[in-house]
Amino acid sequence: MKRYIYIVIGLVAVGLGVLGIVVPGLPTTPFLLLASWLFYRSSPRLQQWLLSSRLGKYIRNYHRLGGMTFSQKAGAVGIMVAMVLLSTFVFIPKGSVARIIVPIVGAIGVLVVVFAVPNAKKEE
Repeated sequence: MKRYIYIVIGLVAVGLGVLGIVVPGLPTTPFLLLASWLFYRSSPRLQQWLLSSRLGKYIRNYHRLGGMTFSQKAGAVGIMVAMVLLSTFVFIPKGSVARIIVPIVGAIGVLVVVFAVPNAKKEE
């Protein structure tokens, strides 16, 4: 049963990763890394499919470099900050509790990218 749950969650993560390619602020690589891990635990065939697909480049680059480059982190942080500001001041009505929650969650996301996501090793 756990195997099928992993497969379903992995497929959802792939869907979110694909969506992240076109939706600013939605990350691609973390969802694809999650899907790869879930497929590794549940279906080697699906993991191989993911790694050999066009999406596999995100996972292979992360594994090859051991993390994200400075420019990738800067781009991710820039998009996150822009989307949080846009959401907070344009789309969320004044007086809403979401105007407090969204910036806090955005700040946590920025801290995770800056401090928790490993830096890429230099290519040789």
